[in-house]
Amino acid sequence: MSDPAGRGVGAERLPAPSAAGRSGARGDVQAVLALAALPMLAGAWLPWVLLRPNRLAPGEYLRLPLASTAALLVLALLPLAAARWRPALTWVPATLALLLAVWLLGTRTGAALVGQAEFARASAASGAWLTLLGAGVAVYGARLCGGPRAAGWAWLPGLAALLLTGTLADWSVLVEGRSEGPRWVQELAQHLRLVGTALGLALLIGAPLAVWASGRERVAGAVLGAANAVQTIPSLALLGLLIAPLSALANAFPALREAGVSGIGVAPALSAMTLYALLPVLRNGVVALRGVPAGAVDAARGMGMTASQRFWRVQLPLALPVWLSGVRQAAVLLVGVAAVAALIGAGGLGTYIFKGLQSAATDLILLGAVPAALLAVAVDAALRGLESLLARRLGRAA
Repeated sequence: MSDPAGRGVGAERLPAPSAAGRSGARGDVQAVLALAALPMLAGAWLPWVLLRPNRLAPGEYLRLPLASTAALLVLALLPLAAARWRPALTWVPATLALLLAVWLLGTRTGAALVGQAEFARASAASGAWLTLLGAGVAVYGARLCGGPRAAGWAWLPGLAALLLTGTLADWSVLVEGRSEGPRWVQELAQHLRLVGTALGLALLIGAPLAVWASGRERVAGAVLGAANAVQTIPSLALLGLLIAPLSALANAFPALREAGVSGIGVAPALSAMTLYALLPVLRNGVVALRGVPAGAVDAARGMGMTASQRFWRVQLPLALPVWLSGVRQAAVLLVGVAAVAALIGAGGLGTYIFKGLQSAATDLILLGAVPAALLAVAVDAALRGLESLLARRLGRAA
């Protein structure tokens, strides 16, 4: 039997979905927040601070007070609960969890150093790192739950306030940063110079090659195959392979040696980095130019535009968002390769990574690794925003 609306009798007995179920976040988002809660729950019970009498000596692990542990346990579960019942407000507990973790790191390292010698160090232990990881994932998951667009960055002013007020001043990584002072700034500037120069050289070489190859299948196969072959070589191996030929060139041509070309230093680093950046620039350039709608090109031809005008006014603007995606990939790749280039004397943030590895000083490693990671994230975000802006201006989806 069925009612006038055509529904079966049994269908009348089925319960309607609950309002909470309809308003909850998607299952995959809730899974992300559940995974974020696990490291935070574990981190609340693990040691938070490693107190050492100096940079290299073994130290003592310190745990959080019971009240702080309880607060972290509650905040670890709140984002998941908010995603189930009030998805638009998930960013609030996620942001609070991240800021509480940073605040606890600062206050506990400061408390650990009370009464200690000047060269004592208080480092973040496993509990702090796990909690920061979980809180960061929770913030990411909260952005997928809706809410105000700026809410995903609500943690940034709080983090800036904690840094500016000196809450984190006793954390060993910042202590090492202050002791390095101008040297760290010089290495950061060198890192940026290496990345910027290599990216510029890759664009200078790769952009004309991509334009040339986009309309020639054999040329595209050759240049992309060569660029792919370079990518298969490990970065350390490529840097080592470049030492001998560049040393020979510098010995054979004194002018090159006077210009700074040698087997170690900036020259092999820039050569390797440029070769690594060619593949994403070439590949995305070819794909972007081939993906320009034929109708747009035909319309431009019908308007009497020359080949040069069609390229600059039609093809390049339409291909630019996709091409810029390859530039973004190349830039992020170069941030990492530049760190490895410190092994051959090119400088950069990798100097602290390898110096810390040689002396088993974790704080020095982080002094190079953390800024390099943040730099890669910042470069990716900036270029991704530029991609979206260009896509909107051209009336295409980002």
